[in-house]
Amino acid sequence: MVKIVPDTSIIIDQQVSRIVQEEYENAEILIPEAVPSEIENHANKRKEIGYQGLEELKELRRLNEEGIITLTFVGRRPKLEEISIAGGGEIDAMIRDIARKYHAILMTSDKLQKEIAEAQGVETHFYKKEIEPLQTGPTELESYFSKDISSIHLRENITPMAKKGTPGHVELVELDYIPLRYRDLDRIAKEVIEQAKIRHDCFIEIDKKGVKVIQFDDLRITIAKPPFADGFEITAIKPVNKLDLEDYNISDKLLERLSNDSKGILVAGSPGAGKSTFAQALAEYYYYDMDQIVKTMESPRDLNLDDNITQYAPLEGDMENTADILLLVRPDFTIFDEVRKTRDFEIYSDMRLAGVGMVGVVHATKAIDAVQRFLGRSELGVIPSVIDTTIYIENGEVATVYSIELTVKVPTGMLEADLSRPVIEIKDFETGELFYEIYTYGEQTIVMDINKAATQQEKTEEEKSPVSKIVEKVLRKEVNKVAPNAIMEVSLISDKRALLEIDPDHTGAVIGKNGRTIAKIEERAGISIEVEELEIKDIDTKTPINVNVSGNYLSLNFNKEDIGASYDIIVEEEYLFTATVGKKANIRLKKDIEMAEIIIKAMKKNEPVYARLRNEDLY
Repeated sequence: MVKIVPDTSIIIDQQVSRIVQEEYENAEILIPEAVPSEIENHANKRKEIGYQGLEELKELRRLNEEGIITLTFVGRRPKLEEISIAGGGEIDAMIRDIARKYHAILMTSDKLQKEIAEAQGVETHFYKKEIEPLQTGPTELESYFSKDISSIHLRENITPMAKKGTPGHVELVELDYIPLRYRDLDRIAKEVIEQAKIRHDCFIEIDKKGVKVIQFDDLRITIAKPPFADGFEITAIKPVNKLDLEDYNISDKLLERLSNDSKGILVAGSPGAGKSTFAQALAEYYYYDMDQIVKTMESPRDLNLDDNITQYAPLEGDMENTADILLLVRPDFTIFDEVRKTRDFEIYSDMRLAGVGMVGVVHATKAIDAVQRFLGRSELGVIPSVIDTTIYIENGEVATVYSIELTVKVPTGMLEADLSRPVIEIKDFETGELFYEIYTYGEQTIVMDINKAATQQEKTEEEKSPVSKIVEKVLRKEVNKVAPNAIMEVSLISDKRALLEIDPDHTGAVIGKNGRTIAKIEERAGISIEVEELEIKDIDTKTPINVNVSGNYLSLNFNKEDIGASYDIIVEEEYLFTATVGKKANIRLKKDIEMAEIIIKAMKKNEPVYARLRNEDLY
């Protein structure tokens, strides 16, 4: 009786049952336990090959029951770690060992397995697969796309949906009234994945557990499954518009700046506003009209560009490695789509400072937000060298263009010459109107909205201007360094002087010996300070409050009109803490904290608990 040991590959191909009936009558089939283990692993991952292998094992069991073959399972079940590294050949080696032990014919459709077995002296029966040519025509997913459809959204047990229209005029439409099932999405996904493996215009960008991202010609397809998603989902996005720069009707002045002066450009806008479409137009303008070498940095690569422009993905999963290669390639301009994480901003800055023209695509709800995203990620004085132009896209059109310049001046709203400092000016490019100033004051970075500041200065004197608020905040911070518990009032007397009113207990500490401490505060704050004693009001009025215990909490009960007010809590004539009355007109404490324990002890001694309204203006 001929003994045959089939491996996993030929079981999955469902050829063992056919071959033994045609060529090996009354054969003894020895199935290594590693084979059903590996097949089970595939089936648990919902892979089709797992189910195919199970069907073949059932067919062999049927042939055994009919007496056509003898079926036996041999060997040991492999460990989980051995199954997980099956691609390294561990399972195949176990199967060869069994064939050699039983002096059996190894049956396989894996050519490498055949070559190694023969090299080890194991007799083999090799089944050569007849590969059917894969059809590479339009896929089922592509058939969903029609004119003006920008994206397709398929999910199991949901009807197919699509977004139709152009940026700013998009609507969600239903493509069919019949919900898709798991098997439908599985069929669509398999077709896309198989074609992506052989088509030169397709590639798999991301392949991780539960998700695949595929660039399929001009489609970007995301396939998500559990555990990454809570259901099977396929999303395909297609650029609707491919525009030239002249289609945006930009001014000659802006075109001149883009052509000759601008080397650090941010293209900003909200999702779906048309940022990438504008970046594509800009990339092709630089290549075709300006004769510049243009490359892109994308993750994933989804810009719809001509073949003349090479698109780079993260090298070994890291865009920093891509940047290193680009510096060797030396492009004139690089399109960075999209700049999102802190490391992306740092790479963008490094590339720009190395002399490469950069166009960064950034998510932002306002034009100024795109610039602010560089704050804290780059030195303030470096920002104008990194970005000189911000173009904000809204509804597929150029809505705002800012120029960014560095100058040394006294910030708007301050007149004291000693306050002169480096200031980034953000202006409307077309009109030259100053919109924002960015500068440091004390340890803070200030983004000043010039129009808002001017509007507030026109209001009543009682309302503090933005400059007054900044000065007050900086002064309070500096004074608290030398007198942490001081009660103070800060106000601007003029653009040159500030008035600091401080309680008598801390006046001496703030002024210092021979005025040295206040002089240092003036130097750090950048403004002259006049110091006066603050008249302390009597706020010692206190009233007893009701306290009750419920479960694990202690509740201090107030009236409804007290909601939102801050109170000092006093027990046995000692200040305990300050808290704000909540929406339910009470202050709640956990019983196991020290402050609650002090209150409970006082209650047991029939000592009242007092509350004193806190005058926040004095603190």
